[in-house]
Amino acid sequence: MTGFYTLFYKEWLRFWKVKVQTVLAPVLTALLYLLVFGHALRGRIEVYPGVEYTAFLVPGLAMMSVLQNAFANSSSSLMMSKMTGNIVFVLLPPLSHHEFFIAYLLAAMGRGLVVGVGVLCAGIWFADVPLAHPAWAIAYAVASSGVMAALGVIAGIYSDKVDQLAAFTTFIILPLTFSSGVFYSIHSLPPFWQAVSHANPVFYMIDGFRYGFFGQADVSPWLSLAIVGLSFLALSWITLALLRSGYKLRH
Repeated sequence: MTGFYTLFYKEWLRFWKVKVQTVLAPVLTALLYLLVFGHALRGRIEVYPGVEYTAFLVPGLAMMSVLQNAFANSSSSLMMSKMTGNIVFVLLPPLSHHEFFIAYLLAAMGRGLVVGVGVLCAGIWFADVPLAHPAWAIAYAVASSGVMAALGVIAGIYSDKVDQLAAFTTFIILPLTFSSGVFYSIHSLPPFWQAVSHANPVFYMIDGFRYGFFGQADVSPWLSLAIVGLSFLALSWITLALLRSGYKLRH
């Protein structure tokens, strides 16, 4: 386990050594969203009965931060290692592709979860956020961060340059997260856009995580958890296949 632990520790230190940029900055960004949207729409929208809009926003922003930062950690790490050439120091040691994947996965999940906890801790100063089902909230946070961390590994393997990764983030990750119900309930949308939202896997992550706080959701939490779990298994299988083949890693 020495090689696996060393790689995991290296990936953990990679973001923790610059925590002002990788942890505090995303928390501040989420708080700005909370202040702007919460101030503008407080008292005008009641998404769930008895839940004020500011409280509704907090879990959504926390999960959005978890997802974006889990993806950013694994994808940027692999892409930069390939650009600078130091990926060879990861490939030469006798590490299996399973150890390689799990080390990057856990470090990325760690960053996402740390940022998410930071957003929640800061958000409760602005709204009274209950915690109806903590086990559901933890399950969704862990599973969803795993999905985006695995997707980040795939993006990092594919991307050879900064602009390729930026395109992946701009045209896939941001649309998925911002159209997933972070700022609204999908029941407020026209039927067509409700159908589009149901095709977005990130919607189920946000909705299920929010269920852990309010005990209310737009769809069944069991259905959401099944979709998140299947997404994680599918992305993990693809990632392990890419690592096993050495695609864009072993030239």
